Amino acid sequence: MEHILQYFFTYKEAIFIIALSIFLGIEVISNVPAVLHTPLMSGANAISGVIIIGGIILVGHADLSKVSVDLLLGILALIFGTLNVVGGFAVTDRMLEMFKKKKTQKAS
Repeated sequence: MEHILQYFFTYKEAIFIIALSIFLGIEVISNVPAVLHTPLMSGANAISGVIIIGGIILVGHADLSKVSVDLLLGILALIFGTLNVVGGFAVTDRMLEMFKKKKTQKAS
């Protein structure tokens, strides 16, 4: 328990910034109008693409002879970045389908 408290005391500024960014992110995302959802999703996909590239670099430089923190973080970055990109494209595609005109069938 003492090690955990020491860790929090040592990195209290970073933990505070992460907590603030979580609350700020929730507040910003909850107030986004529906019209801006697609452009924001494209930006999120671009950021996730950068995360995937970083994960590939991290896994490429990790020591594969043993399980290390670098290897685990790289694999997690690849998995979560890929899930975010695929989900983002699926949501964006679904939203864009709503704006397409439906084909009407002609009566014969």
